[in-house]
Amino acid sequence: MTNYRLENLDCAVCASKIQTSLEGCAFVRKVSIDFGTLSMRIDADDMDAVAAAITAVDPAVRIAGRAKAAADGRTPVHEKRQEKVVRFGSYSLPRRRVAIFAVASLLWIAGILAGLAFPGLPLRLVALIPFVGAYLLAGAPVLRDAFLNIRRGRALDENFLMSFATIGAFAVGEWEEAVGVMIFYMIGELVQEAAVLKSRRSIDALLALKPDRARILRDGDWVEIPSEEAPVGAILLVRPGEKIPLDGTVEEGEGWVDASMLTGESAPIAVSPGSEVRSGTSSVDGALRIRATRLAGESSAARIVELVENAAHAKARTERFITSFARWYTPGVVIAAVLVALVPPLLAGGGYAAWLYRALILLVISCPCALVVSVPLGYFGGLGGLARRGILVKGSIHLDSLAKARRVVFDKTGTLTEGVFSLRAVESAEGTDGGELLDLAASAESHSNHPFAAALKKASALRGARSISGEGAPEAGARPLVEPTAFTEFAGRGIAATVGGKAVLIGNERLMAENGIALPPSIPGGDPDGANLAILAAVDGAYAGRLLFADTVKPNAAAAVRALRSLGVKEFVILTGDSPAAAARVAAELGITEVRAGLLPEGKLAALEELSARGGGTIFVGDGINDAPVLARADTGIAMAAGADVSVEAADVVLMTDDPLRVAEAVARARRTRRIVMQNVAFALGAKLAFLALGIAGLAGMWEAVIGDVGVALVAVLNSTRALR
Repeated sequence: MTNYRLENLDCAVCASKIQTSLEGCAFVRKVSIDFGTLSMRIDADDMDAVAAAITAVDPAVRIAGRAKAAADGRTPVHEKRQEKVVRFGSYSLPRRRVAIFAVASLLWIAGILAGLAFPGLPLRLVALIPFVGAYLLAGAPVLRDAFLNIRRGRALDENFLMSFATIGAFAVGEWEEAVGVMIFYMIGELVQEAAVLKSRRSIDALLALKPDRARILRDGDWVEIPSEEAPVGAILLVRPGEKIPLDGTVEEGEGWVDASMLTGESAPIAVSPGSEVRSGTSSVDGALRIRATRLAGESSAARIVELVENAAHAKARTERFITSFARWYTPGVVIAAVLVALVPPLLAGGGYAAWLYRALILLVISCPCALVVSVPLGYFGGLGGLARRGILVKGSIHLDSLAKARRVVFDKTGTLTEGVFSLRAVESAEGTDGGELLDLAASAESHSNHPFAAALKKASALRGARSISGEGAPEAGARPLVEPTAFTEFAGRGIAATVGGKAVLIGNERLMAENGIALPPSIPGGDPDGANLAILAAVDGAYAGRLLFADTVKPNAAAAVRALRSLGVKEFVILTGDSPAAAARVAAELGITEVRAGLLPEGKLAALEELSARGGGTIFVGDGINDAPVLARADTGIAMAAGADVSVEAADVVLMTDDPLRVAEAVARARRTRRIVMQNVAFALGAKLAFLALGIAGLAGMWEAVIGDVGVALVAVLNSTRALR
């Protein structure tokens, strides 16, 4: 499917009608139109025919081109003609429309005062002049669209109904009410527009993440080129305050990088040579030279832009229901209005004027805007609010599944744990100093790229300043690493090195046996559950001890489980390919009781299907290539953006940080969004039905009808904006 941007699409109801019309066209296989992003995602054979079909519904709307980044860095999906605006706090409105509303309101008030001053005919006709002026000013767009729709054979829309009802009110002498309906309808339109614009601005900041220009080193000079033209391996220069245009690695310079728009983290990140940086982040205080590792189209910022633009088109069941409901609601109310105008007078005889007035009241209430605007706006706000926190949800359908989740299944390595080994303990043989053994092992491994080598070097460096545990004063005897004079690496077994004249072996039992190292009959110590991984050490031909390693649990992992439990999540499960002992240790630390270890990818998938069969929504959180099938199968798949690309593609939700606490935040915000949406549905439907009943019974007049239409829409729309916070 291809994304296109739409111009002059001014209302959610119009978007719904265009989508309905296109869905009925043989040349359209699939289509989704989102009013929030002014975009259309479509799979069609003939785009000229699509444009003609759109024109048949609304001649003002046109396809302006594919939705891709513009040359100036903005995203055309959100471009509108530049108009002068009036700001009201965080909201803004076109100045011209505000001025028209102000003049129309003044004329309406003048008409009311004239009517009070000259209550009887013919002097009361004086009031008609300002009333007509106010009516034409406020209602001109409605009257125009109603006329055009009648010409196109599409009479049953809110414009026709509002025009018919207000002209009817004029005809029965209710001038004040007729103009009041148009005035308050305009208020509703203005508030809806302000709310939608505010929601769009919240997304615009994300869509502007992708810088359009890059400064690269070419033939010894710095030149600016479009970021899309920068090749992998190019050296980029980013000055303080500038955005990083491509993902890369810092080659030169150091400073702080602001990643708040990308990850939602408020604290800047320190970077130096060797640090990885992402496009869309900004250098705060240092000039950085960066070697590009990805093309612009594959960068973190480009990925976010694509996810955000596509998210609006994966609509929740509630959104789809409201769209279908709106198709039937207006015709149903019109039929009811016709029956109210004709049947009671025919049965009871006479009283046509009174029943016609009641029918006009029903027509005013017939517009489904309260639902058609507020429900998508609520979801749109929820998606935007999560995106600003570095949680990218690929559509409102996944917000609903997040909200309904009662079970969270975690991958272990890289999700709950750091995925990086750390030294847990040193078990030295009798007569061997543990600190000296650590220093010898770290020196011997100084040329190795094995993960255990990095853990040894880190632990030894910490020992030089304080104890391995990270507490207390520097240990006695701590010394800098010694450069090995000989070094040999044995693949899959370990290393041999000479350090300070001592022959050091670091590796597994096979390496020890090959070198004739006698091991104790049983090697004591270590965690009783065997969770740690052990590397053996020998010095000068004698067993010297073993080094115990383990993957470290992430700092917020336990807090994430507690937060999810407080949200009502009942089940927690770990699925991992790691050993049962290692998985059990992590589970015990986090308070998770169900663990399935030693699983291959197909085993993870089978386990997830078994868990899902218990009922209740299931979330799976993972980051590796082997997690992709499970992420795709889960009710909601959540991937860490730092993980494998295939897992990010398969997931329904992407976390821009590797913090598991964001999973709980995603669930909490999804539930809040769904709660707001369901409040709007219940309130709008309940209020509409109540006012319809009161109108038929003659207990509601035109003013009550205005409240039932515009008032309900205003409350629902304003409630929807809470999802942005």
